[in-house]
Amino acid sequence: MTTREAITALARQIKDELMICTTGYTCRDVQAACDRPGNFYMIGSMGLAASMGLGIALVKPKTTVVVFDGDGAVLMGLGNLAMAGALKPRNFVHAAFDNEVFASTGRQPTYSKSVSLEAVAAAAGYPVVRRAQTPEEITAGWGQICARLAGGGGPAFFLIKCEPDPGPPMERIRMGPEAITTRFMEAVGT
Repeated sequence: MTTREAITALARQIKDELMICTTGYTCRDVQAACDRPGNFYMIGSMGLAASMGLGIALVKPKTTVVVFDGDGAVLMGLGNLAMAGALKPRNFVHAAFDNEVFASTGRQPTYSKSVSLEAVAAAAGYPVVRRAQTPEEITAGWGQICARLAGGGGPAFFLIKCEPDPGPPMERIRMGPEAITTRFMEAVGT
């Protein structure tokens, strides 16, 4: 399964949840799969999607917040895992699409092949950790995560193994940062 297929499979599961998308190709793939006001697209700021999502989850405890992240961004911001594990927001899902490369900058390898991101998340205190490698496993894993969150069992870390996309990237984000922010704030209700 390619990264784009994995992102599309999980994006189709998202209903009313707020979604924070890491920078680069992840944003583009989410925009192509399910652009909606509840999506926030990071433009630049690699490694910060999780901290932004965590902050929103803490101030909006009745709203589920899902971060679409990449393995390189997770590795860049490992402190985010520790913070989420320590603060334990019940409404926070950190999904990491692990294709073992920095796809947006030329496919340089990340260290996720030798660093188990799900083991790091578990060690950081995430009570729910799931892994998927197929669209069917994404659907099943998402169902399990939602059931645990409904019972107050978050935060959750969802590692999704995938392969880099062989073709060209999807189109760039159609809105500028100000428009993205305004649209998202209106969706959040602030």
